[in-house]
Amino acid sequence: MQTVIQAQPEGLYVLPSTMLAAVYRGVNDVRMEGIALPEIEAGELLVKLAACGICGTDLKKIHTGSHSAPRVFGHEMAGTVVRTGAGVARFSVGDRVMVFHHIPCGRCYYCRKQTFAQCPVYKRVGATAGFEAAGGGFAEYIRVMDWIVESGVVKMPDHVSFEQAAFIEPVNTCLKGVKSLRLEIDDSVLVIGQGPIGVILGALAGESGATVIGSDLYARRLELAREFGIQEAIDASKEDVIAMVKKMTEGRGADAVIVAVGGDALIKTAMEACRPGGRVMLFASTQHGDAMIDPAAVCMEEKSLLGSYSASVAIQEETAELVFSGKYDFTRLISHRFALHDAVEALKLASNPRADSMKVFIEAQGPTLLSSQFTA
Repeated sequence: MQTVIQAQPEGLYVLPSTMLAAVYRGVNDVRMEGIALPEIEAGELLVKLAACGICGTDLKKIHTGSHSAPRVFGHEMAGTVVRTGAGVARFSVGDRVMVFHHIPCGRCYYCRKQTFAQCPVYKRVGATAGFEAAGGGFAEYIRVMDWIVESGVVKMPDHVSFEQAAFIEPVNTCLKGVKSLRLEIDDSVLVIGQGPIGVILGALAGESGATVIGSDLYARRLELAREFGIQEAIDASKEDVIAMVKKMTEGRGADAVIVAVGGDALIKTAMEACRPGGRVMLFASTQHGDAMIDPAAVCMEEKSLLGSYSASVAIQEETAELVFSGKYDFTRLISHRFALHDAVEALKLASNPRADSMKVFIEAQGPTLLSSQFTA
């Protein structure tokens, strides 16, 4: 059954009573299901999604069962506003937007210390396709809650594609991490892993003028990384990463090393590839474990071990401007696009990366415009 909503002057949109979603039902169990269209409340938005990238954190949740079921994951998303709740003034039906799923309160202890990802409000998810909030990007529509509408919805310029805009959230996370390294123009930076996130990290690290070295097991990824400004490449399937980095840095090791791949074994590699007094950042280590770290490398060799997780509201505007500027065509990182009804296959591919796979996107059709005229 379909209903028609009265819109702003942009037009009338046809909305269904049910929608398609990739529903997480348990460990490694995601099913395509018809679920109810989300209802919105005052101060909220209903957004028809057009594009959503698959993030490694969503995959980890699916594979480990770390979250209760049912849920609809997905958070790198952009789409069109099709309904506004009472009191919403900044957005109108027809607006093209990118949506964050986490936004901090801005007042608590952690917010005052600029550690936004540790804010209790930030840890709440403010976008959902139904069930317990989990982003909802792997569905046709999402409900955007009021505190996200207030500070976490970004209007898109007309010239920017939904795919490009969907990169704002991952680019924000990468920019946050790179900024914390405080890179200088004569630094050398090793980025371990040249998947989509590794390439973005390398590109942003290069903005400082530092020399960026990328390592990966797949030569095709290293080729793409060069297109984003990564100057040096190490094929980890054929070469000793630590030895090559030291050769490139007069035997010292890199000034900074970013681990952009999950896997505790790579922490040891990163620490050994880092020079005395250098910095190692863990960017993809989002699962608790018992990784062994040489304490003397931290104490006697004065190597700093850092972490960076999720996005920062403090650089939200800067990130959006960078993505919208077109300086980097992040859509070049997309290797595979799947229609929403094939979302399970998309998740399988993203979970089992191949030499020819990079960013995997799930895409839906735009909202159905019934009339371009406002009807009172």
